[in-house]
Amino acid sequence: MLGKGSIYSSDCLKEGFIGADFGFEMDLTNKLPENWREFNKEFIPYFLSNHPEKSKVAAGLACGALHTVAKGIHIGDIVLSPNGFGTYLIGEVVSDYFYQPGTILPHRRTVKWFAETIDRSEMSIELKNSTGSIGTVSMITRYASEIDTHLTNNATASIIATDASIEDPTVFALEKHLEDFLVHNWKYTELGKTYDIFEDEGEMVGRQYPSDTGPIDILAISKDKKELLIVELKRGRASDQVVGQIQRYMGYVLQELAEPDQIVKGVIIALDDDLKIRRALSVNNNISFYRYKVSFSLFKN
Repeated sequence: MLGKGSIYSSDCLKEGFIGADFGFEMDLTNKLPENWREFNKEFIPYFLSNHPEKSKVAAGLACGALHTVAKGIHIGDIVLSPNGFGTYLIGEVVSDYFYQPGTILPHRRTVKWFAETIDRSEMSIELKNSTGSIGTVSMITRYASEIDTHLTNNATASIIATDASIEDPTVFALEKHLEDFLVHNWKYTELGKTYDIFEDEGEMVGRQYPSDTGPIDILAISKDKKELLIVELKRGRASDQVVGQIQRYMGYVLQELAEPDQIVKGVIIALDDDLKIRRALSVNNNISFYRYKVSFSLFKN
């Protein structure tokens, strides 16, 4: 995302770069460790000192995104950037990080923009979901095959790209639809009575929030600001493995993002559970389990 609402997309296209800002007025060339968690540990205090009105959650998101732009993206990587009008620019990163003080998005990478673009209406539903994030950066590597199809001007069908972590693309799509449905109907749910999905400056940043052990499906905060809630969605029957997964997320949020007076809780949402997960949750008072129910009906007029 090239500025809020893609406001700088035309400048980046004309000048051949992508970049970020976040108020870091310094050259980061010698301050970019391989691990973004080390970067966050050093620079979250810097960010908060310059933005005392911000939370540690917002600071973690800003620092993580800046490290990704400056270090996590590699030469040769392909990037997609929305232009704000329903079309995505496509380019190849051709330089390491450099700092351009006194300009828009001063933390930059040179990009060779291609003549081809991708219209959002031509994307698969899954790619739309992944590129629809309002955050600065989101990973779309699993859709490389679809993007390559667009690049070679053979976009005649909607393709769902998969990797070894996805057992069934149709099941993966269902999980994404569950997330979409929950987010869009959050205020009508039981959770929505107590929690709000985390926002920063009016923008929802608590969806697919990055952590050092993977993205958190939903990060929410209680209306009294005393609790942070991690929500993990599972497409079918949840196993006890998800308990360890959500505990890792909770540990990250507690150690890296929570304020001293905040507690961290977790919620697992799945179609069903089993004896193993019930045993695991029986000794953990900070994780709750919710079932979802899918209903489908046909009515003849």
